[in-house]
Amino acid sequence: MNLFSKIMECSFKSVDLFHGADMEVMTPLMEEAGGEEEDVDKDEDPEHLPQGITFTQTLLHLLKGNIGTGLLGLPLAVKNAGIVLGPVSLLLMGVVCVHCMHILVNCSHQLSERLKRSPLGYSDTVAVAMEMSSSQCLRKGAHFGRHLVNFFLVLTQLGFCSVYFVFLAENIKQVMEGAHLNSSVETVLIHSNSLEEGAVATGLDLRLYMVFLLPFIIVLTFIRDLRNMAALSAIANLCMAISLILIFTYILNDVSDPRRLPYASTWRKFPFFFGTAIFAFEGIGVVLPLENQMREPKRFPQALNIGMGFIIILYVTLATLGYLRFRDDIRGSITLNLPHDSWSNQLVKVLYSFGVFVSFAVQFFVPAEILVPMVALSFTWANTTRVFLNLNSLHLSLSGITAVLIPRLDLVISLVGAVSSSALALVFPPLVELVAFPSQPPPPLLLLKDLSIAAFGFIGFLTGTYVTLEEIIYPDDQGQTRLHDNGNWATPTTSPNV
Repeated sequence: MNLFSKIMECSFKSVDLFHGADMEVMTPLMEEAGGEEEDVDKDEDPEHLPQGITFTQTLLHLLKGNIGTGLLGLPLAVKNAGIVLGPVSLLLMGVVCVHCMHILVNCSHQLSERLKRSPLGYSDTVAVAMEMSSSQCLRKGAHFGRHLVNFFLVLTQLGFCSVYFVFLAENIKQVMEGAHLNSSVETVLIHSNSLEEGAVATGLDLRLYMVFLLPFIIVLTFIRDLRNMAALSAIANLCMAISLILIFTYILNDVSDPRRLPYASTWRKFPFFFGTAIFAFEGIGVVLPLENQMREPKRFPQALNIGMGFIIILYVTLATLGYLRFRDDIRGSITLNLPHDSWSNQLVKVLYSFGVFVSFAVQFFVPAEILVPMVALSFTWANTTRVFLNLNSLHLSLSGITAVLIPRLDLVISLVGAVSSSALALVFPPLVELVAFPSQPPPPLLLLKDLSIAAFGFIGFLTGTYVTLEEIIYPDDQGQTRLHDNGNWATPTTSPNV
């Protein structure tokens, strides 16, 4: 499609190690890469120039497709699971998610080779697997299967944008009010864990900051060609990388004794851990586009293992150290725990927010890539540009409304993870492997393994959605207080003596 044929040039020409575009935002950036590379090499000898992305580029894209806002919420996830159970569960969930990525790649290969077709995307892999099934019921439902995957992809992007809304509003609120507090001599003199009476900071409601952000985000909906954002994207990725370095520098200065923290949390809190963790790990949408455009596709499993191995180590390390540093005060994003008394802490919030804001523009292309052709086919009189802008406006409105209705970052992340990320990362891949297995019925061990993974994802979907919706409908006092920031975040943090 002409609308998306140039998007990949922006991605490949900017060396962007850390892209806050989470998971499926990479799909439109990858799938049209082949045609763009042909244009780049048209004036040179294509017979002597290799096509596709290199092994190193693949690793970099894996990193940027998996590092975003979800990473910053993992310390709270560990709190909801326990200082021992949390890191162990996070490690195991990472291994299972990587295994599901391998499953999806293998199934796509097998199906495309059987049909002698070009590489398949996520929804096509599911649909073709069902079409080739021996079950007549599955064959009839192949069309539904494709639409179901596309529905969850669009729903995930809607959730991502809602998370971005809340993340930006929370961090900008702290930066603005922190700057105001720093200008007050009385506030600077406060160095205790609890604020003295009368020293409570008052500020605007969080939802008002979302309203203030709206005009700037609306401008992003009019961007139809991401080539002009290549330099801005590279700068944003660098900003996010610097932010992570500063975060690690801060939390490593003072780590509490893990023996003073609960080894395992209650079963009722664990679903919150599941939702947050699967939100961070759900980078499965970037796998097939990357593998399809790799110069040496046979080396992709190696690249996937190395890249995701680094991601898992980064996730577990930041999650554990973040919880040890802030203990029970940990927030939905670790940036929200950084006190205002240091310019570097304020810089972290500004830089990471800038990276998230820039990635907002890319998010709109994912649902548009899926929905614009469907709308254009249904309404032949519709103008493509108008459809694109209208869909973006609708997407922005829905994500903004969701953020206003659920203005708690931890709950939005958990809900998006439980509802949509669990299906894409844990439920669909093992079921596709069972359906696409050449010999039917599949071996008992394979059947047991795949059904166990799918059941785990489905149970996480049910329990995570239930407890999150319950917390949204019947919020605790602490969650309501955070909407009108009580200023505790603004005081320099001192760890208790141990």
